[in-house]
Amino acid sequence: MRNKKDVSTIAVIGAGTMGRGIAHVSALGGFQTVLNDVSDELLQKAQTRIRQDLHKAISLGKLADSEMEAAFGRLTLDNNMDRAVENADLVIEAVPERIDLKLDVFSRLDLACASHAVLASNTSSLSITEMANVTQRPDQFIGMHFFNPVHKMKLVEIIRGLETDDCTFGIAETVARTMGKETVEVKESPGFVTSRINALIGNEAFYMLQEGIASARDIDKALKLGLNYPMGPFEMIDLVGLDTRLSILNFLHQSLGEKYRPCPLLVKYVKAGRLGKKIGKGVYEYPPED
Repeated sequence: MRNKKDVSTIAVIGAGTMGRGIAHVSALGGFQTVLNDVSDELLQKAQTRIRQDLHKAISLGKLADSEMEAAFGRLTLDNNMDRAVENADLVIEAVPERIDLKLDVFSRLDLACASHAVLASNTSSLSITEMANVTQRPDQFIGMHFFNPVHKMKLVEIIRGLETDDCTFGIAETVARTMGKETVEVKESPGFVTSRINALIGNEAFYMLQEGIASARDIDKALKLGLNYPMGPFEMIDLVGLDTRLSILNFLHQSLGEKYRPCPLLVKYVKAGRLGKKIGKGVYEYPPED
């Protein structure tokens, strides 16, 4: 087994909803954390949102002021990816769920990162092995699927690629637990565990809405009160993003067959630009974020 040093510095690529959440729990977990994105505006927005979420934790009595300031002191922003990852022991990719984009990012990261660095993808459905194949370190490549909102959700799915070694798995598991997460080990398969089941539930909910069986709010209420779900399927879809959910369904439909064919109503919502909470309108409408 290779002798890799302990992880002290983590770089997160992509400052959207998932990237900023991963950076939040990374810095709070004690890691020097670099958050990277090509958009300075998105980086500043992410920094502001992280501070707001930390302040909320203080107001709820879950965090001390000193812990917040220490975490914030460990977080830096950088719009240059090569520079952001040059000292990283672990790099976690959190760019949009498109395989072409992820392959491009990882081929660049492989050249920019130190030889010991582990590369991880936050993908919710795509092939870890395919992404690892564009690097010269497939044994040091792994999936770390976090859940939204990252600072509240306890689970990280850890997914091995074909050549992921035990050392890399151990690093990912230790890092996730240091961030305060619980982990499950998943063999690589389209959609892993959670995305595969969630895709079916959300798609069926859209078919029920399309058929007029019940309103979106009543479908959500039924699953929350009748099946003890913490969120209804439409609330979840709006949070994840309808475009993201459609992309996952298209991939699962191609990979696993007809039961994952996207509901036409979901396709129509995406074509209408109703992409979810991130733009203020999905199945439901939302007030602007502060």
